Amino acid sequence: MNHTDIRIGTLVQGNPRSAEYIKQILPHGFESFSIAFWRELGEVQLDRLASDVDGILEGRAVISSIGMFGNPLQDEETRQGWEQCIDKAHLFGASVVAGFAGAIEGQPLPESLPRFTEVWSELAKRAEDRGVKIAFENCDMDGWWHAPKWNIAHSPGGWERMFDAVPSPALGLEWEPCHQLVSLIDPLPQLRKWLPRIYHVHGKDATVAWDVVKESGIRGGKPYVWHRTPGFGDTNWTDVLSILRMGGYKGSIDIEGWHDPVYRDELEMTGQVFALNYLKQCRGGAFVPNPEL
Repeated sequence: MNHTDIRIGTLVQGNPRSAEYIKQILPHGFESFSIAFWRELGEVQLDRLASDVDGILEGRAVISSIGMFGNPLQDEETRQGWEQCIDKAHLFGASVVAGFAGAIEGQPLPESLPRFTEVWSELAKRAEDRGVKIAFENCDMDGWWHAPKWNIAHSPGGWERMFDAVPSPALGLEWEPCHQLVSLIDPLPQLRKWLPRIYHVHGKDATVAWDVVKESGIRGGKPYVWHRTPGFGDTNWTDVLSILRMGGYKGSIDIEGWHDPVYRDELEMTGQVFALNYLKQCRGGAFVPNPEL
């Protein structure tokens, strides 16, 4: 018995070499892995990948989720990828499939809802039948309300409309504070409010340059926010862990790397392992059993 009610892990790019990548970084102490595919499965056979990964993990870590990140409202290969991930998640021991909700690009967000209802009513039923939860990442993909790109699940207003359109308990969120800070939203009150719908958490943070915002605004041509690896950004992850635990969250926080402006390239894994150990400290440090009374 230890801290693994909330595991700390990392994202792995979904490709034929995913298992080999996991084998290389597993010794660093990652407790979970989220395998994420971009737009399609391609030549990856999920049955084989699941078997290869299981042979490497050998009970030392878990697969928290698999993901399909594309635009399932407009891209048929992405929609079919969602179907396959939902069908095969159990082979990885995972009960969460994550990704973007999709969007009808170039149209205001409400114009995506009829197609969202058509696609996700079917996928939600598929997930319910297989005991799978769907977690929509809250990334805006450089879109906004009047012209979303790839993903309408980037703001609370969108979430409310989506969950009203398809009122399935299988549908929820893959949340992270980074995307909220990019929108200048205070992430912690939002986490408290939406916690019952949060099925997976990404370990990604942001740094907001408030001096730039106050002087030039967000449309003045000056960078005002940067995606950061946990431990280098603005969020107090001890608070995040406390809110998750107080709300009964059982799952993983998987670090989403490859975004930090400093800990990247040859420093990528340095930053990720720092974040791993930082988040473990925010979780409470090394587990200490209580004395027997």
